[in-house]
Amino acid sequence: MANINLKDLTKEQIEKAMVCETAEELMAAAKAEGVELTREEAEAYLARTAECELDETTLKSVAGGGGGIHVWH
Repeated sequence: MANINLKDLTKEQIEKAMVCETAEELMAAAKAEGVELTREEAEAYLARTAECELDETTLKSVAGGGGGIHVWH
């Protein structure tokens, strides 16, 4: 996916991506943050995260708020 490292994203960027329901919404949200995604990349992201949710601990860690090992749920 466009070589995006989750550790480089802010909590707000991750939250915006997680609420996107369509590839078009995700592409627009990414573009607003200066990231260009193809339709295929956006669809792959949505498919991969359709059954995933970040718990609060994981979200804080990804956004730079903690260390340790965290797993997507």
